Amino acid sequence: MEILASTLDIIGKVMVAYTALAVHGRVRKEQRVDASVFRAMKWEKIMGITGIILMVFGYLIHLLLKS
Repeated sequence: MEILASTLDIIGKVMVAYTALAVHGRVRKEQRVDASVFRAMKWEKIMGITGIILMVFGYLIHLLLKS
C-alpha cells in the first residue's frame, strides 16, 4: 500500500509539472492563442487536475498507513 501511495504521488507531481511546462511552451511556440492552443490548454488542464487528484489520494493513503 505504501508503494501505491508513493506511485500516485509521483505520477501526480509529474503530471502537474508537465502541464505547467507544456502550456508555457505551447504559448511561446505559437506566439498567438487560437483554437488549437485553447484545445491543448483544455487537455493540459484536465491532466493537471488529474495529477492533483492523484497527489491527494496518495497523501490520504499515506495518512491511513500511519494511523
